[in-house]
Amino acid sequence: MRLRVEFTTEPFDLDEAPAHAVVAREVVEAAELDAVDVGPFGNTAEGGADAVLTAVDALLRKTLEAGATRVSLQVNVIEEGEA
Repeated sequence: MRLRVEFTTEPFDLDEAPAHAVVAREVVEAAELDAVDVGPFGNTAEGGADAVLTAVDALLRKTLEAGATRVSLQVNVIEEGEA
């Protein structure tokens, strides 16, 4: 099974990336995922179910430890042929 996760961390700071946002980027870029797109207002990553779920666990734990007060995420199953 393949999954896609979309997530944001808060609070936002448009002047400088907060520590929790930097940590989130580091977590998904270090994970064994097939595709990662990191942006200022939303992020996506996709890959095999185990890799995505492991990354989500690390993402939640590490961003909250780094000062995130809210983490919003959505996980979707990617159908065969969908990209």
